[in-house]
Amino acid sequence: MEEIRDVVWQALTTVHAPLALGDRAARRYPSAVVPFAALREPTQEAMRDLAALLAVEEELFVGWSKAAGPLPVVDELAVLFEITALQMAPASTAADSLETDPRIERLDAGHGPEMVALTDVAFPGFFRPETYRMGRYWGMREGRELVAMAGERLALPGLREISAVCTHPAYTGRGYASALIRHVLRQHQQDGLHSFLHVSDFNTHAIRLYERLGFVPLGATQVTRVRRVT
Repeated sequence: MEEIRDVVWQALTTVHAPLALGDRAARRYPSAVVPFAALREPTQEAMRDLAALLAVEEELFVGWSKAAGPLPVVDELAVLFEITALQMAPASTAADSLETDPRIERLDAGHGPEMVALTDVAFPGFFRPETYRMGRYWGMREGRELVAMAGERLALPGLREISAVCTHPAYTGRGYASALIRHVLRQHQQDGLHSFLHVSDFNTHAIRLYERLGFVPLGATQVTRVRRVT
């Protein structure tokens, strides 16, 4: 499997087109879904089109292929910071080696508040009240408490991103994340989909986990946080 270039733009113009705001050179997800946007090409015109999709003082993340170079500067948008996300995918698709944990349950819109509360422990602000609209999510509980989850975020034809992989700090070390990732992989294989994911290049703990599960790097996506200032 090769690097998936311009992955956010591809999602917003294909499977997730019904969720997209914007049209010409810039598109974004609704703020209640996820704070992500993308450009058709990294040009000043596209950056101005993106600015028009944001309220003043609103912030979001622009995802683009690292090889494309830096985003152009425009007066309407302030660049706050940039991070590099490694793009990874399974090296093989051996469904027989993936076991399903019977404790895993499917999550839906009714579990939205629980999912937001859990993910806010790990990465505040990324999982929103309507992020569940992007794909399917699964979780594991201790008693009645949702303590671990994983699911799908970016969706392209034949491809699904594994995302929202998190475990409450009080319940780490019990294999929940590994079990959930294996479950999502099995679902994708049954559906004829190829799995991929993104992880911050400084998150060495998560990278080691994905490597143990058979993931290999494909490339890198640059993620830039911007704020509309005028």
